[in-house]
Amino acid sequence: MNKRVVVAMSGGVDSSVTVALLKEEGFDVIGITMQIWPEDSKVERFGGCCSIEAAEDARRVANKIDIPHYMLNFRKIFEEKVIDYFCEEYKEGRTPNPCIRCNQLIKFDILLKKARELDADFIATGHYARIEYSEERKRYLLKRGIDEKKDQSYVLYGMTQEQLAHTLMPLGSFTKNQTREMANKIGLSVADKQESQEICFIPDNDYGRFLRERFKNITKQGSIVNKEGKVLGIHQGVIFYTIGQRKGLRISSPRPLYVIDINKEKNEIAVGNNDDLFKKELTADNLNFILFDKLTESIKVKAKIRYLSPKADAVVYPLKDERVKVVFDKPERAVTPGQAVVFYDGDLVVGGGTILEGRLL
Repeated sequence: MNKRVVVAMSGGVDSSVTVALLKEEGFDVIGITMQIWPEDSKVERFGGCCSIEAAEDARRVANKIDIPHYMLNFRKIFEEKVIDYFCEEYKEGRTPNPCIRCNQLIKFDILLKKARELDADFIATGHYARIEYSEERKRYLLKRGIDEKKDQSYVLYGMTQEQLAHTLMPLGSFTKNQTREMANKIGLSVADKQESQEICFIPDNDYGRFLRERFKNITKQGSIVNKEGKVLGIHQGVIFYTIGQRKGLRISSPRPLYVIDINKEKNEIAVGNNDDLFKKELTADNLNFILFDKLTESIKVKAKIRYLSPKADAVVYPLKDERVKVVFDKPERAVTPGQAVVFYDGDLVVGGGTILEGRLL
């Protein structure tokens, strides 16, 4: 009997080609689209991989490739695990990455469990990353996708050994252009479909509007201060600001000013010049390691502090209370609490965690 795989179908070219490749390899393929838009919501505000149009595209692709396709209702769990988390992080003055949260708790947790209920051996996604088993290490490894511009390993650092063992990512060995070429060759209608760059539940990218609608009286004004504590202006609410932000400060200054700190307790935003954004080290928690179970001694890595940032030389030190300290060879710009720091050894993902704070020294 052919091994069964459940493919998370978003209606885009990547998951569609994933379906085609796996079926060609002889897998028993089932397509599943996760329905996450709230039942009473304005569904037009859900975009990208989460829109009704995307679900229809997934259904058409499934019909074209001749596989069964189902919609699963993940509304409640997505609301609780991703949207509520996103909102609470902003309320605390942090800048979250909901895509990482969705991967950790929805795709590779809840969806994997659903797949096992369907007697599937694997789930599969259209991520540009590679999963391999190392006989030497006796562990599953996560590696960067070969397409440097499309590599998505950063948002997958939270995967466990169990999840890696039951996940397939066939696009990790292809470039995006090759994926589109395959889609055109197969005759898929989504071959040239453009990618969505926004968070799926905020397609207009207006975080402030979204948060105001969910939390009344969240936009409490407060002081904007310089490094010495001198009040320079008034902010409209900490939810509207993130580390490194320049626009929207409404402060007259001979030099550009940037947000360098957000103090939720004081309801205060601190600003400074560009040099003030550079930090030599950071601390992180909510750790997950892939090369080993736990960090017991310092390790040299290449570290990324956001999805699009270049990797930087650093040393990671274990701390008490399941935290780590990351010391960079050269200071990094705009270390942002709430974002992920991910560690690499060449193409291998060592692991990662959530940034708590950055420090100058």
